[in-house]
Amino acid sequence: MKQHNRPNWLALAGIGAAVAAALWTSRRGSYRLRGRVVLITGGSRGLGLVLARQAVAEGARVAICARDADELERARQELAAGGAEVLALARDLTDETEVRTLVAEVRQAFGPVEVLINNAGIITGGPLEHMEQRDYQESMNTHFWAPLHAMHAVLPDMMSRREGRIVNVASLGGKVAVPHMAPYCASKFALVGLSEGFRAEMLRYGIHVTTVCPGLMRTGSARQAVVKGQHEKEFGWFMIADSLPGLTVSAEYAARQIWNACRRGDAELILGLPAKLLSLAHGVAPGTTVNVLSWINRALPEHAGDLGNVRRRGYQSESAVTRSWLTALTRKAEKQNNELGNHPAYPA
Repeated sequence: MKQHNRPNWLALAGIGAAVAAALWTSRRGSYRLRGRVVLITGGSRGLGLVLARQAVAEGARVAICARDADELERARQELAAGGAEVLALARDLTDETEVRTLVAEVRQAFGPVEVLINNAGIITGGPLEHMEQRDYQESMNTHFWAPLHAMHAVLPDMMSRREGRIVNVASLGGKVAVPHMAPYCASKFALVGLSEGFRAEMLRYGIHVTTVCPGLMRTGSARQAVVKGQHEKEFGWFMIADSLPGLTVSAEYAARQIWNACRRGDAELILGLPAKLLSLAHGVAPGTTVNVLSWINRALPEHAGDLGNVRRRGYQSESAVTRSWLTALTRKAEKQNNELGNHPAYPA
């Protein structure tokens, strides 16, 4: 009797599962965080805290640092609640000596840093007429010098092991200069150049440096921004833009994508479709893109005389608009990501 060959459904299911697993591994990368020593700057709140949560969930030993000791302790308690190994250290990351002692303390407690996430950041928003040298200096200290100090501190151990991961969280503002954010964009441009330069020279040692350029993210950090000019209007447009689901990505999504890029050792990650499109447009036609942004600038609040030179935090610049339903997603992120303390990281 003639027998018909029938598909072995069990074998096909096994092949399908293997293919799915391979695709998943390719998307996530093969570098595992379990047991790794991870240092996250700016890890007490916002994106840094979300990155720390995901690292802890994967079994990493996580050190977080920031300036505010109270915020750090709240974050440490949350992260360690399930028994994870978490170290929280209050440090001024713009001070090279403090950064070196920070890395030394992490090494003593956990071992050499295997993954460094340079995430600490500040935002100063307002018309160019109100930006002073101090605004540029603070941005450069935080976005350029602090990551440089941290990379210099961890590289000797990474180079001796010929393995390591460094992630520098820059911004779309490090690719395209956005109006009313000149100090922020200038410093993020510097970080992008620094990060790409380190990658080019460190790959020979097995050290993968990833440059992350997010667009708008719902981290809840808008309330900590410094605003100048017409304070309520400046904070209003920034807060609303930071809350719109079509223009922004959640902090949780951003953190997952950042960890995936880190595992794969990617050179660059641009987060969010609007950010990708704007970066592409600027790469193809930079002059046209800047000219278009100049027209957008005309719709933003104008300068405000001497009063506009005063520095205020976002939480000091609230209005009916920023308290409305338009900002509901950012308000939710504030509560989730330890952003509700009114403790500025930098003096007002």
